[in-house]
Formats: sequence, C-alpha cells, structure tokens
Amino acid sequence: MPREKKIENYDVVIIGGGAAGLTAAIYAGRARLNTLLIEKALVGGLATYTNEIENYPGFPNSPKGEDITNLMKEQAKKMGVKFKLTDVKSVDLKGEDKVVETFRNKYIAKSVILATGGRPRITGAKNEENYLFDKGISFCATCDAAANTDKHVVVIGSGDAAIEEGMFLTKFASKVTVSVMHDEGIMDCNEIAKEAALANPKMEFVWNTVADSFEGEGHLDKVVLKNLKTGELVPVECDNCFEFIGYIPNTEIFKDQIDLTSRGYIITNEKMETNIEGVYACGDVREKWLKQVATAVGDGAIAGFAAEKYIAESECFHDIIMQKEKPGLIYLYNAIDASSRELLTSMEEIQGKFDEQVVLNRVDIYKSTGIADRLNVENFPAVVITKDGEVVKTMTEDINVDEIMDTFNSIA
Repeated sequence: MPREKKIENYDVVIIGGGAAGLTAAIYAGRARLNTLLIEKALVGGLATYTNEIENYPGFPNSPKGEDITNLMKEQAKKMGVKFKLTDVKSVDLKGEDKVVETFRNKYIAKSVILATGGRPRITGAKNEENYLFDKGISFCATCDAAANTDKHVVVIGSGDAAIEEGMFLTKFASKVTVSVMHDEGIMDCNEIAKEAALANPKMEFVWNTVADSFEGEGHLDKVVLKNLKTGELVPVECDNCFEFIGYIPNTEIFKDQIDLTSRGYIITNEKMETNIEGVYACGDVREKWLKQVATAVGDGAIAGFAAEKYIAESECFHDIIMQKEKPGLIYLYNAIDASSRELLTSMEEIQGKFDEQVVLNRVDIYKSTGIADRLNVENFPAVVITKDGEVVKTMTEDINVDEIMDTFNSIA
C-alpha cells in the first residue's frame, strides 16, 4: 500500500536553488511570506562550479561562484526561508492552490516560482564526466575566460555561441583550437562571425572532427578529437576545454502546463509571469538573451516581488473586493486619466443614496491590473456590480449612473 504523502502549506514554493531561485527566496522571505525552496542537487546551481566570477557587481576580488551563492543562501535563511534538498516529481499549477509533489511530500502553495535553470549539452565522449566544470571542461567563456590567460584552450562547436565565445576567449588565451564537425570553411554560425573567426590569428580550426575522449590526471590536459571521414584520432594538448553545443532547460515536468518555446524555455513577460496566474519563472530556465548570475539575480528579484504582490492581491480580491456581506460596487479606473477620476464622485454619490448598504471599492489600475484581470476587465474605466460574492453586471462603455442605480434596486 503506497505511503500517504505529508501535506504542507506555504505562501510561496520556489523550485530551483540557483542564483535566481535564491534571490526570489530572499525577496519572498523579506516580505514575510512563508517560503519553501526546493533544490534537487546543489544549492547555488551552476554558478557553484565557476572558479572565478569577475563581472558580478560588488565583488572586485573575483570570488568563486559558490562564495557568492553561499552568501545568498545564508541571507535567505536569515529571512526565514525553508530549504528542502529533494527532487520534484510532479506539479499541478493550474488551480488557485498550486501543488508541488516530491517523493514523500505534497506542498500546497498560493504561488510558485520556477527557477530550475538548465544544463549544458555535453558531447558524450569518453571520460567526459571526470572533467566537468572545475576540472577542465567549462561552458561559460564570460565566467572563465580570465582564468585562461595565456593558456591554450579547445572549443567544441561551431554555432554562433561557440564562435562568438571562442573569439572572446582569444582576448585572454594564447591559442584557441576549435573542433568543427563540418568540412573546411563550413560552420553553423552567421557569416560575419565566421569570417572574423577565420581571420583571427589566435584561432585554429580542426575540421571534420568531434570529441572522442578527454584525458588528464586529475585535471584535463588533452582532448582527443576524431576525424569523421578518416577515423583518425587527433590528440590536442590543452589547458582547458569549452563546450558550446547547446543548452537544455530543465522544464520537462512543466511542458503540459506552462507555455514553452520550441527549445523548451519558459515564456515570460517582464514581470516574470508565465501563462498561469500566480506562477513565475526566473533565471536560465526562461527565454532570455543573456544568462549570467547578474541577470539571474535581477529575474529572481522581480519574480519574488511579483509573487508577493500576487498573493496580496489575491487576499484583497477574496476578502475585500468580492465580499459577500453587501452588494458591491467596484470601480476600476486609471488615476492618471482625468475622466476616470471625475467618475469617482458619482460612485460615492451612488453609495450614499443607498445609505451605505452598498460596499464601494475603488481600484486604481495604474500600477497593476491584477484585480481587473481577475474580474476579466480589460477596458477602463469600468464598473463591476456584485452580490453574494458573485459578479452581477460589468459595464465598460458609456457608464450610466441611472443604469447602475437600477441594477442595485433590482438586486437589493
């Protein structure tokens, strides 16, 4: 008989403990929301594998990635955030109560933040797993280029990312050897990047090759390439290797609920909102241009802030806007619109004529349309009339005071 899962309730559940998830946790925790962060592997994410980060603001001494993310973790804990090191097995995000399930537990949340990041695509060559990240194989030139000053590095790949990152590496490395799986002169990048790379004196190309194996005692010192046409093995001695053959977002368990791009990234707007109300995404898991610790932190800040506002609006919507004690007059307006402001007086007069037996709620949509979205109102100003917590009538054009009065007389 299967064991019954323990149920726990939270305001916010964050899936993923990288820089984005940790920042979202800090913001949610600081807002005094009951917050849980779930991470299946290592809190800090891929940043923990970076030996030196030179471009994160406020840290001029090039700390390790884990030094920065450890500080984030401690700050989140200080804000009361709880951590669970486990794997999420399934999610049900479509209802008002979001459900996140692990092997042993079922977590119910008002809002969920997806910060599951992604993983670099690897070659699958022999011994590769022995050198990933801090042992010779890297996936981020921006992160690790400076550590390869005056060194010989190998780049695997010929797409835009591979060639552009390879050219960036030439600013530091003494030599960059690029393994390209196509015939000489053929690359997967754009023509401008290709011409610039071919003209770069620090770049050397080994055509018709793929990685066959990685070798070295403790740290990578040789990449063995295999010629696809002849089968010849070409050993290339080097100090480090960079792989740029793609990136895989960790979105498999969300694909039937969250809108994704063709490559599997989560689609969000500038508020980190997904297609499901109350569900946000931040960091490398979402479709974005630049994937760095600094941009992940920015995403996480927005997601954490947005989740707090969503929960506050939810409580306001249920407890105040959709109250059941009296008939309700909800006036949605834009405070910077003069004509909208003028109608405020009319709404107050209507409430007065019913001896305040009508509850008037004024909702300014200038900064947030959250309440309006819940009422399915898109045009403003608008009037929504309720009774017993249910919408009776919605008016968005040619708002007529007499019509509002007649409606209240009919439902009184």
